[in-house]
Amino acid sequence: MAKTDAEVAYGLAWTQCEDDFVTFQELMAACKGMLGEIKGQDGLVADFGIKFMGLKEIADKKYNTDVTGDFKKYLESFVAGVNAYATLHPEKVLLDDLFPLTGADIITGYLLGNLEVSHAGDDLKKILGGTIIKDLKSDVPKGSNAFAFSKNKTTDGKTYLAVNSHQPLEGWYSWYEAHLISEEGMNILGGTFAGGICIFHGANENLGWAHTVNHADFSDVYQLEMHPEKEDFYKFDDEWVELTEKKYWSWLKFGPVKIPISRTIYRSKYGPTFKTDDGVFAWRFVVGQSIKMAEQWFRMNKASNFKEFKQALEMRGIAALNIVYADKEDNIYYVSNGSFPERNPDYDWSKVLPGNTTKTLWNNTLVPFDSLPQVLNPSSGWVFNTNNSPFSATDSVNNFKETTLNKRMGYQITGMENNRSSRFLELMEQYDSISYEDFKTIKYDNQYPKKMMTRTALNLEDLMHLNPSDYPEISDAITLLNTWDRKTDKTNKTAALYILTWMHLNQKRIDEGREVRRGSITLEDCVFGITKAKEELLKNYGSLQIELGELQRHTRGNVNLPIGGAPDVLAAIYAKKVNETDKTYRAFAGESHIELIRFGENGVELETINSYGSNANIGDKHSTSQMEDFTNYKLKKMTLNKEEVLKNAVKIYSPMEVVED
Repeated sequence: MAKTDAEVAYGLAWTQCEDDFVTFQELMAACKGMLGEIKGQDGLVADFGIKFMGLKEIADKKYNTDVTGDFKKYLESFVAGVNAYATLHPEKVLLDDLFPLTGADIITGYLLGNLEVSHAGDDLKKILGGTIIKDLKSDVPKGSNAFAFSKNKTTDGKTYLAVNSHQPLEGWYSWYEAHLISEEGMNILGGTFAGGICIFHGANENLGWAHTVNHADFSDVYQLEMHPEKEDFYKFDDEWVELTEKKYWSWLKFGPVKIPISRTIYRSKYGPTFKTDDGVFAWRFVVGQSIKMAEQWFRMNKASNFKEFKQALEMRGIAALNIVYADKEDNIYYVSNGSFPERNPDYDWSKVLPGNTTKTLWNNTLVPFDSLPQVLNPSSGWVFNTNNSPFSATDSVNNFKETTLNKRMGYQITGMENNRSSRFLELMEQYDSISYEDFKTIKYDNQYPKKMMTRTALNLEDLMHLNPSDYPEISDAITLLNTWDRKTDKTNKTAALYILTWMHLNQKRIDEGREVRRGSITLEDCVFGITKAKEELLKNYGSLQIELGELQRHTRGNVNLPIGGAPDVLAAIYAKKVNETDKTYRAFAGESHIELIRFGENGVELETINSYGSNANIGDKHSTSQMEDFTNYKLKKMTLNKEEVLKNAVKIYSPMEVVED
């Protein structure tokens, strides 16, 4: 809370440092190629990965021309806040030469985050892992939910919006709730990440929006035609061009010693280029074509109506992400946002492309924004997305129709649902109108649909229909799954069996390279998963039927609570063992920051919750203060009213005063 936007940015930076300085520093160290000096070998991998991508070079090159005006002032005030905190607290600094940060360092963090949510990095991992020929376009399961209802669908005549991203509960991309108020028109509450200079999604006094990850084609891989005799020369049209070569250095922490490590990186006309056993491949991704994503979010924060919000979207800085929107004027809107280049229609862009022609080298000309899948104010009164196909965003009458253009954008095709979207559509059939309690019931639903499927296991429902008599050794487990109510409350006594079955089954597919888009499971997978789940439950608990909360826990410090939810239900939770010897699984992703918003005649009503608390300082009471409510599906009331915020504040202070003292 401050007079100017820039002062707000300074304060946000300061509070982020107070609440989770370690995570902030680790992200910035990676962006500057220094994480190996903090995290050893694991950090070194991140250092070179970012250097391979050239993200820091992109940010440095474009910063002075593309970051200007009031946004530059805002961004650099944020940077000043971080640097001031580091100067005042040298004992908390992990690496002396990490500071001072620059605006370009923050932009590098945004580039990295955009690359993560666009899944472009998956192609890089496959190139480096030697699996590029076998499988180019697979997806790592990730999920989020967002839905909006117009007032003609709600019983109280208000417009509803659910912001419900499924993210890691800790780390670089875990949510941090913040409320930003200035006298220059900023008043917004929502979630951001470490290094986030404004709100990524949430609500201001006029409008709100939620993001979910969309699965489309945001990067391309090319196989180069190398010269048979001249090393490092590749064919491009009618000439032979030499790869450019650059050596990068990073430092590896090894006990008290830091060891210099170098890697040679190549570039072609297409971008970063890699020599593998399968050939020489180049990688081109859309994220690096613009550094305006941070400014676009800033403009979205400041928008006061749909026209201004749409103008911010048309900046095309944010390379990916679905957007579900609602406002006080009762507009609801969905768009599967993407900065797609105008690709040559003569090529199959889902495959490895020939890297020897200008015909496959796209430029910065983008598919027009209005050509993206989108729905505005449908007669159904609702829009939604749960990482499913963008051609299923409302009822069948109002959905955006898929066209041949999708062959060059790579969206999930019509009919590509997941368990969450299937369940949401089932629930919508039950309601002619929605009360606020119904809204919460839908948001916290944790039941699988009647027909289970994911985008990597289209026939998942087969798992629920095995014949027990065909498999006497696991007949008891099969019977339990066949008769399960498919709910994942923390007291449910069959959910644990299903979750473990899915974990073992899917890990088998991952190990065998079979977890791919539009993939399927086999009978062998099902038997394997059920067998492993039965063995684990009997070994650790002596029974196939235990309460889910006995197996699945939400923990931090001394707080250890049972938690419901499961992979790919609306109230999703993903859990894993901390150590292989553990009996229990710790929640690590899924439900995280939740914000439910109502726009009505009397203003904006907000309820939120975060998975742990307001900070990550283990031992501080605020680091765990929201955990119990979080596991019990309870929310806390919040407000955008400045007077109410000041009245209920536990402490009021200015970072500027701290620095001056």
